[in-house]
Amino acid sequence: MDDWLKIGKIVAAQGLKGEMRVYPDSDFPQRFEQPGERWLLRPGAAEPEKVQLVSGRSLAGKGLYVLCFAGVTSREQAEAWRDSYLVVKESDRPPLEEGEFHVMDLIGLEVFDQATQARVGTVTDVFAAGNDLLEVALINLEGNPKVLVPFVEAIVPVVDLPSRRLEITPPAGLIPAPLAPENPIENPIEAERNSLIPEASPEKDVSAEN
Repeated sequence: MDDWLKIGKIVAAQGLKGEMRVYPDSDFPQRFEQPGERWLLRPGAAEPEKVQLVSGRSLAGKGLYVLCFAGVTSREQAEAWRDSYLVVKESDRPPLEEGEFHVMDLIGLEVFDQATQARVGTVTDVFAAGNDLLEVALINLEGNPKVLVPFVEAIVPVVDLPSRRLEITPPAGLIPAPLAPENPIENPIEAERNSLIPEASPEKDVSAEN
């Protein structure tokens, strides 16, 4: 049996006539605007059920879609679908252009600072915006706080799906300090050199020597 991918979550009823608001996990508007057969996974259900999309439209400025399904004609019926997911078979994913990625392929990727190769954290979500935003749970900071990283090539130049990693070049201030590498590797030559340098005497200013 095919694996299923979530493409949207029903978050609320819209109005009184059975319409419902859907938060998309897909960048393909046709999933929500083109009438036809869809699959619905209700909370606690083991398998999705077939439903019929009658109409759909984007809710301007909200990052949401408003959908109408066959047989759902009241607010109460729409509320009964809250927290359900719209899903598609993995084999039905549309082909992508170079530089495009499916949201579910990005979640779980390990994030590295390109300059230091220190592991920064893990991608936990993707938010649709003017530029998509990667939610990254940081490591080596108390509470593992999350930051939003703009998903643009200048900041995320490397996405390596086979290796399950991406590299970022974060602008100043994006990643809170301190953020030391998870497993810093000390340069053995530098470590040996430092161990041979005696501590400076307080009576002698070694920085002033030639």
